[in-house]
Amino acid sequence: MKNILSKITVGLLIGTLSVSCSKFEEINTSPTAATENQVKPEYFLNNSIIGSQQDPHVAERVFVIYWKTAARQHYLNSLNMGIDDDSYTGDYWRYLSEWLNNANAAIEIADKQTANGTAQPYNENIKQVARIWRVYLMSELTDNFGPAPVAAFQGKNPEFNSVKDVYYFMLDELKDATSKIDEKISSTDIVAYDAAYKFNWENWIRYANSMRMRLSMRMSEVDAAKAKSEFEAAVATNKFIENKDHNFGVQEKDGWDPLTGVMSRGWNTQLLSATLNNIFIGLGGVKTENQFDNPDLIAKIKDENDLGIRYLNNFSTMSNDPSQGYYLDGLPNKMDPRAYKAFFVPGNTSDPQYWAAASNQAASIKVSDTRTDEVNTKYTWNAFSTGTWGGKASTIVFRGQNGRIPGMINKFRTSTQKRLFFASWESYFLIAEAGLKGWATPMSDKQAYEKGIEQNFEYWGAEAHLAEYLSSSNYNRVGTSVKYDHTTEPSATFSVKYKDAYTGANGTAQIAYPSNTIYKNGTVKNDKLTKIITQKYIASFPYLPLEAWSDHRRLGLPFFENPAVEQPIATMPQITSGNYSKNQLNFFPQRLRYPSSFKNADQANYDKAVTFLGGEDQIFTPLWWAKKQ
Repeated sequence: MKNILSKITVGLLIGTLSVSCSKFEEINTSPTAATENQVKPEYFLNNSIIGSQQDPHVAERVFVIYWKTAARQHYLNSLNMGIDDDSYTGDYWRYLSEWLNNANAAIEIADKQTANGTAQPYNENIKQVARIWRVYLMSELTDNFGPAPVAAFQGKNPEFNSVKDVYYFMLDELKDATSKIDEKISSTDIVAYDAAYKFNWENWIRYANSMRMRLSMRMSEVDAAKAKSEFEAAVATNKFIENKDHNFGVQEKDGWDPLTGVMSRGWNTQLLSATLNNIFIGLGGVKTENQFDNPDLIAKIKDENDLGIRYLNNFSTMSNDPSQGYYLDGLPNKMDPRAYKAFFVPGNTSDPQYWAAASNQAASIKVSDTRTDEVNTKYTWNAFSTGTWGGKASTIVFRGQNGRIPGMINKFRTSTQKRLFFASWESYFLIAEAGLKGWATPMSDKQAYEKGIEQNFEYWGAEAHLAEYLSSSNYNRVGTSVKYDHTTEPSATFSVKYKDAYTGANGTAQIAYPSNTIYKNGTVKNDKLTKIITQKYIASFPYLPLEAWSDHRRLGLPFFENPAVEQPIATMPQITSGNYSKNQLNFFPQRLRYPSSFKNADQANYDKAVTFLGGEDQIFTPLWWAKKQ
C-alpha cells in the first residue's frame, strides 16, 4: 500500500495488517498493492477499534491475567506477585502496535485523500475521530509500559518520550480533534464502519472530553495545575459521557476473533478476590435476605458479626486481609447489592446467571492425619488471599477451586455483552473527585458521587436498593461506608464471633480494620476520597480493570490486602514475614516490563525509554503519575 502505513518503531514489531472489515473483500488487488484511492480511512479506523477489543489469545493474557489480577478483580497469582511472561507481554506489544498502526493509517489516508481531491464530505471528521481513538490506544501503551514514542503516533520516525510528554500530547490531541469535528456532516453512508458509535459525531466528542477528564485526573497528583486546567476545560463543554446512551462500548460476539468476549475462556475461573469481598461485605447496609427469595439460601444467612469457623492452622494468617483465617459457612448478613449480581453464590443453580461449570461444591480441609473436614460450600461466601500459603495450601481443597468460591456470573463469559471502554458513571466519579479538590464542576462532589452510584446501580439492575444504600453509614470490612457526609472513622477493631474448628468451642475476637498505610499513613479509612474511589472501583467491574489498577497506582485506593507470605515469594523479596501487616507501594505491581522483542530490536530506544522511566525496567517501578511514597 503506497506510503499509507508508517512504522511506529523498529521495536514495535508491526505484524501483517489483518483487516476485519468485509469491505476490503471488494478490493480485487492485494491490500498491500492497493492505492490510497481504493481504501478508505473508515476501514482502518474500524479495524483498529475492533482489534482493540482483543481476541481470546491476547485477552486472556492481558485483560484477564494481567489487568484483572493487578486490579484485584478476581483471585489469581500472577502480576500481583511480580510474575509476568515475556511472551504474553510481547504478544500484547505486537497487537497494540497493529491497532495503533491502523489508527495512524486512517489519519494518513484521510490526509492524502483531502490532498488529492478524492475525499468524501465526512473525511475530515473521520480523521478527527481516528485521532481521538489513537489517544485511547496511546493511553493503553503508556499506562501499561511507561515512556512511549509520541512522534510515532504522528506518523514520523520515533524517539521515545517521557510519560509526561505523552500525556501532554494526548490532551492536546483530544482538544484539537474535537474542535475540528463538524457535527452537521452526515454519516449515514458509513455507520457500519464504526463498531463503537456508528459515527455519531456528538458521542465521539463526548468520549473525547471524558477521556480528557480521565487523563487530567490521572496526572493530578504530580501536575495539579495542568490537570485542573485541562479538566475544567473539558467538563465546561457540557459534552461528556453523561448516560448509558453515550457509553463507549463494543458489542461482543461468540467465536474466536477480536469481537469475542474478553472473559470468555472457560478455564479462566475468575473467582471472587479477597479485595472485592472485603469491600462488598456490609457496604450499604442492604440485608442479604432482601436480595433473594430462595428460602434454602436465606436460611444460610449468618448474623452480621458471625465469621463462621476459624481454621488458623489451615488458612493463611500472614496477610493483612481482615477476613483471613475464617471459613464462612453461610452468607454475609449485609452485602453491597451489586456483589450478588456480579458473582454467583456457590450452588445457587436457580440463578439464571449461574455458571454451569461451577458444579462442584465439595471442599475438604485436612485438620490432622486422622481428621479431614468434608465441607459443602453450597450457599456459602468466601474469598481467600493470594500469595504463598506454604504447607497450609496442601491441607485444603478449597482455595482457588471453582464451584467452592463465588465466581463471575455467566453473561460476561458468553460474548453477549458490550465491552465498555468508558461508562457514564466514571464521568461522575471523576467530577466528584474534581469537586472535592475544589475545581470548577457542573455539580457538587456529593451530587456527582451519588449520580455515579445511581447509574452503576442501573447497569446492574439494583435500583430498588439505591435509596437505602446511599443513606447507609454501615462499615464494610475495611472501614468504609457509603453515605457521603458520614466521614466518622470506624473504631480500631470490630467484634466477631466464631466456632473454633479444632475444639468446637464458640469464641469471640476483635479484628482490626486494616491500615492502608499507603494512603495518608493508614490513619484514614472513611474520608470522602476513599468513598469516591471505592465506588469507582466497584463500578469498574468487570470491563475496566485497567482503570481500577491505575487509580490504585495513583492514590493507593481502595485498600488492597497484601499477598500472603507463609513462605518467601521469590519474585517479591520486598515483602517478608516481618512487614506483611503494612502496605508498601512496592508490594503492588506498577507497570508491565517492556518485552524483550523491543529491547532486542532497538537497544537505543529501549535505553532511552528506561532512562525516562526513572528506574529499572521492572514491574514495581512506578510511572510518572503514580504514587512514589
